[in-house]
Amino acid sequence: MSSRPALSASLLSFFVLGFPLSSLRKRLKKTPQALSNQDVVRAVGKHVGLDKSRLNEPNFGYGDVRVSKLLIHPIKSCRATSVKSCHYTPDGLENDRKWCIIDAESHAAITAREVSKMVLITPKVILDEASPHGGELSISFPEESKCETFSIPLQPNEDILRTWSLINDVSMWGISINGYVCETIKGPSASAILSRYFGKSVHLVFKGTNPRPCKPTDSYPNLKASARYQGGYPLLILSQENVEVLEKEVRSRIGQQGIEEKWTTEKLAVERFRPNVVLSGAGAFAEDYWDEIAIGADICLLPNVSPQTGIRDQAVPYKVLMKTRLRVDSKNRWKPCCGCNSVPLGEGLITVGDAVLVRKLVI
Repeated sequence: MSSRPALSASLLSFFVLGFPLSSLRKRLKKTPQALSNQDVVRAVGKHVGLDKSRLNEPNFGYGDVRVSKLLIHPIKSCRATSVKSCHYTPDGLENDRKWCIIDAESHAAITAREVSKMVLITPKVILDEASPHGGELSISFPEESKCETFSIPLQPNEDILRTWSLINDVSMWGISINGYVCETIKGPSASAILSRYFGKSVHLVFKGTNPRPCKPTDSYPNLKASARYQGGYPLLILSQENVEVLEKEVRSRIGQQGIEEKWTTEKLAVERFRPNVVLSGAGAFAEDYWDEIAIGADICLLPNVSPQTGIRDQAVPYKVLMKTRLRVDSKNRWKPCCGCNSVPLGEGLITVGDAVLVRKLVI
């Protein structure tokens, strides 16, 4: 099991959706002719091992590229929620990875790589404009766990946070960040319920105010970006066609590398890869070639965990990715890549169906 972030990357892009044209010009400081009213994505990064012949495919990397799905993961490594539209800031999508579960003694963040049944915990955002904290986050569990559903404030204000314990050494990927130990709106404590589910003492924490800096990249050595409890950077973008191609690869390798017969009919869900923004229309792995959105994201074993059952597959999709998706990222040549990490440039709204303009290819 890798100790690296689930989806870390040495390549990075600035991802911009939903800005009016005048705002984009001001923020990007580019000439008017370089911009359009369509969604704009700005790129960076080094790519290796790309098949240049793919550029001859009709509309490859361009085409009618659209946002086909938006996923938020309120609690790190727990079940995703599909939304039709979502606000974003430089820290990522609204309510995405604002919470994580930590070991009560070591304060280390716990992920589904260690406890696969985490993906069966279902956080649900319930908005309420009349509420002093904007609504609530409801957390439910599989029925067989016999753990009761509980709710916590969605946007705890300063008065609430003053009553919560602050932990300053939440450990994630070798750095320490802070977080508030969440208390329920009513009923048993969140820590007590979650500890029963995990079989050990844990806490649910809400991201504190201290920024968590993203690692600089070769192209952006002075990168000034921060994230919440995401793996490496605020957003993961993934093409739906990637998953479809991987599914075919899996079927072609049944009986090899421990790939079981069940994959003859079982679908490879896009949710396994924990993306935020799913695109369609560009072609499989077109992200590798994009100069204005491209970043290679290396994959750990988390996609092997089924988001429906919480059971880890011994082979799929990681072993197939190891055979087909190495040497894409120059810094992680021996890590398979699928998707791209991004940092939003400013604030805005992303909606399913939004057009994505790919300005230029890498090669």
